[in-house]
Amino acid sequence: MKSDFLLAITQLSAEKNLSKEVVIGAVEAALVSAYRKEHFAPKQELSVKINQSTGKVEVWAAKTVIEKPSDPRCEISLADARRINPDASLGDTITVEATPQNAGRIAAQTAKQVILQRLHDAEHAAVFEEFAHKEGTIVTGVVQHIEPRQVFIDLGRTEAVLPAAEQMHNERYRVGQRLKVYILEVAHSAKGPQVIVSRSHPGLLRRLFELEVPEISNGVVEIKGVAREAGYRSKVAVAARQPGIDPVGCVVGLRGIRIQNIVNELNGEKIDAVLWHADQAVFIANALSPAQILSVELDEENKVATVIVPDRQLSLAIGREGQNARLAAKLAEWRIDIKSASVAEAEKAARVKPEAKAEKAEVVEALPVEVSAMLETAAEMEPAPPAEVELVPSGVPFELPAKAAEEKPQIRFAEDIMAVAPTHAGAKPKKKKKKGPNWRSDEESMRLKKGTRGQEVFDTGDEEF
Repeated sequence: MKSDFLLAITQLSAEKNLSKEVVIGAVEAALVSAYRKEHFAPKQELSVKINQSTGKVEVWAAKTVIEKPSDPRCEISLADARRINPDASLGDTITVEATPQNAGRIAAQTAKQVILQRLHDAEHAAVFEEFAHKEGTIVTGVVQHIEPRQVFIDLGRTEAVLPAAEQMHNERYRVGQRLKVYILEVAHSAKGPQVIVSRSHPGLLRRLFELEVPEISNGVVEIKGVAREAGYRSKVAVAARQPGIDPVGCVVGLRGIRIQNIVNELNGEKIDAVLWHADQAVFIANALSPAQILSVELDEENKVATVIVPDRQLSLAIGREGQNARLAAKLAEWRIDIKSASVAEAEKAARVKPEAKAEKAEVVEALPVEVSAMLETAAEMEPAPPAEVELVPSGVPFELPAKAAEEKPQIRFAEDIMAVAPTHAGAKPKKKKKKGPNWRSDEESMRLKKGTRGQEVFDTGDEEF
């Protein structure tokens, strides 16, 4: 029977994936509960020990030393106590062996459910200890079953939960599918340890790079930061710890094979490898790739970076729905304000005008009081308006004032004596034709025209036929 008992303990430890010591400890705790119920006082201190080599069960009970014991289950006489411990005295508590005669039958019948419960608790404790140390790591599991708000993944010894908030929006899961998941949290629950995993955490991307890129796992290349929008796009900042190593090239791999494996694992998520730099301005410019950056201005107090890009690169720097700028801000941990070159020049010109006016005012204030007063007086003076001149319409003779007529002698010309032909209002004077070298009279012109028509004109002197 003893060999059967040890064989049963060995089988339990193999089935539950527990050590033999853990199984024996669970059985001992279960036997304590069973023996207390049958043979000992409810609050009496008991302990059960199982010999791992022989399988013998020993029960030890604590009893109080008194002169005349009334309850032999928890009391012992001074004489009996002196046989166990010669130094025992009244009022002391000693531990004595009190194994019942029917220990094997009680262990088989009464303590069965208690033993199973203890083994179940020990299994939960072992699972919790195992996965508590794996928080922040990546494991591979199989999709067990799917519910509307969560997916259950079999990790071997336990079942993990993938909540809806930790799922990728572009993934559709199916039963039996193998997935790499990131262990987010291990917590206690009424049903035992609960393992919560994630597919959208940035740590998953970091661990995938560590698995795929040997330089990262060896420490030659370091991942400085990860910014991720799960299922769409991610940015990873890398730096080399040794000179002469291209960190971006190590991450991408030959013909992009390394980063392509990670993209396939993440169901087509785009990944940008960014070169990290100690200068924040340079790092922000690298983080906004593939856009070209003209300049970066940093506001250290408010931690705001103003980035100037060419006009044609503005949409590329911002990205679709601001995704590129948002990921760069997460990666650099700075607020990024992106402006086009034309807008930046306009703002600069608008700032220059008030500054020029302020400088001019400062120069005026720096002048002596007399000079500044003269400048103000000159600015207030207005030029005198021009004298009004009365215009005379054309065709009307100009009359001098009476005094002016008396002063000047009256001189009459032939044009004044001759009668002037009446002119219509608005009539334009005819222009006289200038006589050039080819000028001809009207009669000569008519003769030339008739001659060109082939007609002959006979001049008899009196009449023309």
